Amino acid sequence: MNPTEAAEGEPEPESEPESEPESDATEADATETVVRPRRRALRTVGLIAVAAVLGLVGGTAVGYRIQADREPTPLAALNQPPLVYPKPLPKGQEPDPLPAAEDRQAKANGDLRKLLLPRPKGARAVGADGWLSLAEYVGRYNRPGGALEDQLGLGVRRIASRSWRSGENRSVTIDLVQFRPGSSIGALEFVEDQQSIVSEEERADSVGTLLDGSGNGRYFLYPVQREAGYMDLYEARVYAQRGDIAIEILMFDTRRIAEKDIVSLAERQLERL
Repeated sequence: MNPTEAAEGEPEPESEPESEPESDATEADATETVVRPRRRALRTVGLIAVAAVLGLVGGTAVGYRIQADREPTPLAALNQPPLVYPKPLPKGQEPDPLPAAEDRQAKANGDLRKLLLPRPKGARAVGADGWLSLAEYVGRYNRPGGALEDQLGLGVRRIASRSWRSGENRSVTIDLVQFRPGSSIGALEFVEDQQSIVSEEERADSVGTLLDGSGNGRYFLYPVQREAGYMDLYEARVYAQRGDIAIEILMFDTRRIAEKDIVSLAERQLERL
């Protein structure tokens, strides 16, 4: 018999089921078994976090509500004696305001030219006599630009000046330089700077002499200046301060300047302030 025919006549054996699909199904089930609990776990954690936040917010609101309903607790008393302030005087018992003659501020805010010492009898007016512009004032310095910068930095307000000539060759100039109020006292700084500069000059022989009763005023007597073809030149200066006003006095002469002359002039000018 033909083996082929015999194979055709006999029923074919049933094929065994393939194992691969079963493997796939098993892996899918396993995947579902693993993944689903994880998802449930993540959802559970999220719910717990939300509940915690809601609980925190709710607890804070309740705490504020409880605190708002409570009576305020008074603070402990300060461990110091009570502050005492001067009481205003009863109406009608206030002190009278100072007269203008005694009120320095009223003087300073008035016409500054009236505070200049008048010219001596017989003296001749020379140079400025009244208001002096800032440009004219700084023009007297060796370095006008630097002097202008300094004056503006100190807050210069206005300048009153008076000059005269008396005797044969004596000349006098008095400047009242007023400064604006600020974080510093411009008049005081100006006076201190000028006193320091004069003391450091090569031709100055000392740091000046304190002017009695002036507080910080000083006067300077310079050694004679001699130069061939010229007359001898003597010089004296005064720098003092009264409030917001700086006083500058310059005196020149071809003869020796007596100490009493410059001191007397300075004292009389200070009295007017």
